[in-house]
Amino acid sequence: MDEVEVVVSHNERATLRVGDVYLKVDGDPEHTDVEIRAMAMAPIPTPQVLWHEPPVLAIAAVPGAALGVLGEPSPASQAAWSAAGAAVRRLHEAPLPPWPGRRLDDVADRLDRECAWLLDNGVLPAEVVRRNREIAEPALRPRKPVFIHGDLQLDHVFVDGDEVTGVIDWSEAAPGDAMFDLAILTLGHEERLDDLLAGYGTADVDREVIRAWWSLRSLTASRWLTEHGFDPDAPGCEFDVLRARMLDS
Repeated sequence: MDEVEVVVSHNERATLRVGDVYLKVDGDPEHTDVEIRAMAMAPIPTPQVLWHEPPVLAIAAVPGAALGVLGEPSPASQAAWSAAGAAVRRLHEAPLPPWPGRRLDDVADRLDRECAWLLDNGVLPAEVVRRNREIAEPALRPRKPVFIHGDLQLDHVFVDGDEVTGVIDWSEAAPGDAMFDLAILTLGHEERLDDLLAGYGTADVDREVIRAWWSLRSLTASRWLTEHGFDPDAPGCEFDVLRARMLDS
């Protein structure tokens, strides 16, 4: 009998693994609807949907191993990172999904709220928050939307050798900023950006905006992570990303 492994569990959703099957339980049916539709549209490898009985979505495990995890060096080769970049480029060149993405005004409002929370609660030194808020500003520029994954963490991209075998967790997919996907994939692994871009290409890539998204994502995610049992102050994670930007100043 296969053991039941709890992969992720918090008060919004949970993911369990039983053998080669993942069971995703989400209280918001829109997340699952987006995930199923996005995986069907994406021109890159995605998990097979086995069945869907709300609020549970069953998908097959993809072969290979994740590019890595936040807070630890990535074990993947340069070629694997390059292959991931090529896959992301194919996604970004695909037709847009028909549902709306996040409005820039909403992103800016959330950024200001989360910065205020960080300052009011003394979570980080004020100069770290304020400097990263300045660095984040270019991410709020108008941009031509592309088909983005929306949560392209490196543990959502699986490779076998130098081949991408699957990209998982599509519930945040939408029209959006291409630089956001590139930033999330290299968050805490900035040294792998050149490897990623070797496959993605440098046309239309704005490194300043990628750096802006590193700051913006880390600023806006910190409270949620803290409230849901994660530690943004773990080595190599969000707070270290914010501190590293001070060294870039």
